[in-house]
Amino acid sequence: MTPETLAALLAMAGVSYACRAGGFLMMRFVPLNSRRMRAWLNGIPIAIMGSILAPTLVKGGPAEWLGFAVAVIAMKATGSDLAAAAAGVAVVALVRGFLA
Repeated sequence: MTPETLAALLAMAGVSYACRAGGFLMMRFVPLNSRRMRAWLNGIPIAIMGSILAPTLVKGGPAEWLGFAVAVIAMKATGSDLAAAAAGVAVVALVRGFLA
């Protein structure tokens, strides 16, 4: 690894950490007792999942579509983002394994 590459990686890591830490520091000054703020914070995980899954659904095939459907069902059933993501990934892996 060249010194320039290492410097770029360290700079990107530092900026990434600063963004995360800055968000936590700024949220200390935001009142969380309003319904609007709670609704906004509760909507962030589904927005992130949607932004990750939308390109996959558009470019994907039956395995991805079935995995998405299972993830949605798992999310409704468990209320857990992690369980829904794990279920969706497992279904995509199984379907791809059977189709290969």
